[in-house]
Amino acid sequence: MLRSGHRLIVAAVLAGAALSSPAHGASAPDAVPVPVPMPEEEAQFYAFLRDFKTEALGAGIMPGTYDRAVSGISLNARVEELNERQPEFVRPIWDYLAGAVSETRVNRGRAQMEANAELFARLQETYSVPPEILTAIWGLETGFGQNTGSFNVFEALATLAYDGPRMVYGRRQFIAALKIADIEGRDPTTMRGSWAGAFGHTQFVPTTFLEHAVDGDGDGVRDLWDSPADALASAANYLKQSGWRTGEPWGEEVLLPEGFAYDSAEIDIRKPISEWAMLGVRKISGGPLAEGEEPAAIFLPAGYRGPAFLTRGNFNVILRYNNASAYALAIGLLSGRLNGGVTIQASWPFDETPLDLSSRTVLQEGLTALGFSTGASDGVLGRRTRQAIRDYQKARGLAPDGFATPSLLTRILNERSALP
Repeated sequence: MLRSGHRLIVAAVLAGAALSSPAHGASAPDAVPVPVPMPEEEAQFYAFLRDFKTEALGAGIMPGTYDRAVSGISLNARVEELNERQPEFVRPIWDYLAGAVSETRVNRGRAQMEANAELFARLQETYSVPPEILTAIWGLETGFGQNTGSFNVFEALATLAYDGPRMVYGRRQFIAALKIADIEGRDPTTMRGSWAGAFGHTQFVPTTFLEHAVDGDGDGVRDLWDSPADALASAANYLKQSGWRTGEPWGEEVLLPEGFAYDSAEIDIRKPISEWAMLGVRKISGGPLAEGEEPAAIFLPAGYRGPAFLTRGNFNVILRYNNASAYALAIGLLSGRLNGGVTIQASWPFDETPLDLSSRTVLQEGLTALGFSTGASDGVLGRRTRQAIRDYQKARGLAPDGFATPSLLTRILNERSALP
């Protein structure tokens, strides 16, 4: 992984300037400064910036915009670290949700909804997205604008574009961010955001801004940094363009019957609500599900021992905004609380400890060795690994919920050790 603690001036490198010439009247030999060796990694990074300028100009970026955007930036070691490090994801979902749907956030969200009632009403009329959903996104993304990111967007994206697993993403977003500066007439040095280049009250990446950002306050500018109205209107437009269905809930907590086929509990296994009802799924209150043929899925974020949720089409739209099921669930639950709803009724399996990265990798290796291929041993519990877990659970007479636990890992390792 590349490292650098140096912050070197880029402008001269990009312009191809030589060392400063002697001052008028000074003797040439004494006036020429001694060159300071540039670390090779920094030199390569600046060479990348010089070469990338050609690509940027070919995409229609104004030369002055590019020069100002890269002036003074350097290879950012923190961005490199975050880019290379695979997230552990070891926080229990109940802890994540407790923070995401805290009383403090609920109270602050309600206050924001009241203070901006006119704006939210206008956005709902225009985009059909209810205030509580937009407020939940605003609150979860940046704490209602309090934490929009402190990285120089161009330094972060240039670092990603130069090297590492997100080079394609970084280069695409770098060009898009330059277009934002050109189109919106924004000083590139004022564009701050996350290490991955997301910015503003609702954390759009540059390409999403170009495709979905709108002017929400009528001043003729799309400013997600300093205008909550622009940011919220843009989020509403994004959700609408992603297929948000007017008046439809994201989902609800439900009760599953005895003997439920847990192998059908997967976000992408969708059945008509009427079919789930026939299979014995009920509202958390015990009442029948609403009539309808709309497709829905059963989501078990903590396995069969935890709460169950019936997720509908708008849950998948939230996933378009952030493709993490825990995030989408948090938005749904927070929006419900903002609208006067209750907390989760079922209990969480607090005795379960999430597996860390190395344990998940060992789990995958063990499953594959036992004949239940996970496709890869990368520590990512994706669709194929969850299916392998279900197949193993079914073969062993266990509830096939696809949920990885320490006890399951121990069982698999014991079986693997007994192999000839």
